[in-house]
Amino acid sequence: MTEYDKDAIVTPYVTSYIREKTVQKDELLRDMEEYAAKNSVPIAEPETARLLSVITKLKAPERILEVGCAIGYSSILMAKSMKKGGSILTLEYDTDMIEKARVNIRRAGLENTISVREADAKDYLWYIDEDESFDMIFLDGPKAHYVYMLDDCVRLLKKGGLLISDNVLFKGMTADDGHFVRRKVTIINRLREYIDALMEHPQLETSILSQGDGVTLSVKIMSDRERFGY
Repeated sequence: MTEYDKDAIVTPYVTSYIREKTVQKDELLRDMEEYAAKNSVPIAEPETARLLSVITKLKAPERILEVGCAIGYSSILMAKSMKKGGSILTLEYDTDMIEKARVNIRRAGLENTISVREADAKDYLWYIDEDESFDMIFLDGPKAHYVYMLDDCVRLLKKGGLLISDNVLFKGMTADDGHFVRRKVTIINRLREYIDALMEHPQLETSILSQGDGVTLSVKIMSDRERFGY
């Protein structure tokens, strides 16, 4: 019989195996993982963090936008993986988290690379000009707001740019009514709406991954004229 854990996207023994193999070698990031675990601070799952690091190295972005900074874990992770001279703008509305993030960013020596801005992203994104476009956007803020931020994320993403959205499967509840927690109904319905919008968006090509708590990778499509110059 297939083992199923309602708090996991994939079977727990697979998750355990992946996490045994996904060892964080960076001392600061490892300390931040321990702090997050002890203080119930939401950060990227280990396997998602590794995916984010690999994608950043592959994409080699010059400018990254992050929605949802928390203690700065993902920002620091991406900054350590991006090419020299790149920059990250990260948005966070919790003032306590902002202070902790800035302390961690200074510890990492990345204060000239990562800019933490206090803002409610679903309202603030509208004010960012298209001239400040980004090679990569990491969406990891309030899950119920993802669908409201999509248009601005697409607008601010360069052609060929990558939109990464975390926690889209939300403990499997997005995919399965049988494990639906009723108090999460608004979040789940909006995540389902968000995934549908990603998959149907004419400017995006999206893949859904059962990585961590569920991740979508969406590439902003270039036309044949833009790709081939005719």
